[in-house]
This record gives sequence, C-alpha cells and structure tokens, in this order.
Amino acid sequence: MQFTVAICTYNGANRLPEVLQCLQQQINTENITWEILVVDNNSTDNTAQIVAGYNNVRYCFESQQGAGFARQRAIREAAAPLIGFLDDDNLPEPDWVAAAVAFHAAHPQAGAYGSQIFGDFEAEPPPNFEQLAPFFALTQRGPEPRLYEPGQKVLPPSAGLVVQKQVWLDTVPDRCILSGRKPGSMLTGEDLEVLAYIQKAGYSIWYNPAMQLKHKIPKNRLQKEYLIPFFRGIGHSRHVTRMLGVPNWARPLALVGYALNDIRKIILLLIKYKNHIKTELIPACQLELFIGSLNSPFYLWKNGYLNINNLISLSS
Repeated sequence: MQFTVAICTYNGANRLPEVLQCLQQQINTENITWEILVVDNNSTDNTAQIVAGYNNVRYCFESQQGAGFARQRAIREAAAPLIGFLDDDNLPEPDWVAAAVAFHAAHPQAGAYGSQIFGDFEAEPPPNFEQLAPFFALTQRGPEPRLYEPGQKVLPPSAGLVVQKQVWLDTVPDRCILSGRKPGSMLTGEDLEVLAYIQKAGYSIWYNPAMQLKHKIPKNRLQKEYLIPFFRGIGHSRHVTRMLGVPNWARPLALVGYALNDIRKIILLLIKYKNHIKTELIPACQLELFIGSLNSPFYLWKNGYLNINNLISLSS
C-alpha cells in the first residue's frame, strides 16, 4: 500500500457521497496502490450506513470528539506510509491522488505538503472576503511548488494535507494541546499545532499546486452569526501555535511581544473604523480575532488546555 486517503467526518452522511465519488473517479492511479479510510468522529447521523454502501472504503469510529483525535486515529489506522487528509466538504480534482504520490517521489524528504484549494461557495461571499479567505483553508500560492519557511509563521491547512506517517509518529505527541472544533466550542488550530511540531523537528513542509481541490462553503458560514465565534475561536487557539516555534528561553518575552502587538492591532482597528467596527463584517471579524489572540493564554489556562506550569513552556 502506497497511499491512504483519510476522510475525517462528523455527521457528514449528506456530504460524504460527493467526496467518495470524486475519489472513485481518480485518474492515473493504475500503478498506485491506495485506499480510502473514513474516520467517523462520533457522528450521530447515519454516516456508518453510508460508508457501508461502498465496497472499497474502510471505516473506523473515533469516539473522542475533535478533528485532532480523528486525525490521530487515521494515522494509527492507515495502511500506507503516506497519508492524505480530506475533510467531508473537500472535493479533490481527478488527479489529486496521482499528484500527491508524484510529489512524494520528487521530494521524499518532505514531512508534509498541502494542496491548492479553491472555494466552492453556496452563496456570494461578502465584500472584501479575500481578507478572510486564508482562514477558510483557501490556499492559492502560485503555480509552482513553494517551501513554507519556518520564519514566516505560515503553514498549510489540514484540508488536502499529505503527511508521512512515520514523520508524524516521530514528531507529534500522542495527545496535542488543541483538539479542534466540537459542539459548544469553536477552538481550532489543531492542524497548525501538528505541523509546527513537524517543522520544529527539521522536516520541510511544502505547497504543491498540482494537488487541487474545492472546499465547499455553505451560506451559513458566510454569515455574521457563524463568523464572529469562528474568528474568536481561531484567536483563542493562537497561544499554542505561536509558542511552538519559539525557544523556551524566549517564550516569556514572546508572550509580552505578542500581547503588545495584539493591543496595537486592536487600537488601530478601533481608530480606523470607530463606530462602524461592530456593523461592518470584515473589521468585526478582525476585532474578534485580535481580542481572542490577546486572551488566548488565559482562555486556554482557564479552560484546562494548559496548566500553570506549562502556560509558557507548553511542555507536556
């Protein structure tokens, strides 16, 4: 087995068939041995019955809620040394599998690499949506492969991510701090935490434009009622992803530096938009992101993600 496509899903019975159909229509895979693995992350719908209708799809159930737990289960269950992650709202292009395997052959030392991702919108995005697009896993970084440099603080999303199984096992803790969104919590960043561990261990992470997919975005995710808590959750997760790339000795200084920068951004935003800050969607989302980022270490500590000893060190 060369390649495992792992689809992590929560209540995705209505979305999975379209993803599986895209995978059944893959081309140029005659010389590739690969499998499809669906990780059901504690669904309460008929996801299991949907998957049972496909003869060539493996199914497993992960009861711990959160995409982070589902991906850890996928790593354990995958039969191949190379694993490509798809969400249940990702539609890969017909040559996605072939492009993923080909990139590994050309870059065998790459620990992980991400796809080029386009939006498939159910409704027209709001004005200036391009400022928010990266937070929706929409990634277009040009027509050529690019290395994610450690100093740039930019990493690919988990949608369409390919990772070497042994690299993950060697570098990522069995239990990360962040576990992903779940009912009642919009805390996210679990994918960036994993990639930060991989990159910190010295493995390269790439952008591969030949791997293309569409991310289906329903209209409710473009509305303020969803976007405000969504960006607040991104902000609340940021302390973890910020500190993982910082040496232990420098983390107290980094904590202060990040806080001052968040305060600066909040003040500039308030000055620029004044009384319109709450009524205009884009700045309202940005304000929630910056406030959430400022509160992140305290939010994580208060809610049990960090204890007082690892608030700065992030040691396990």
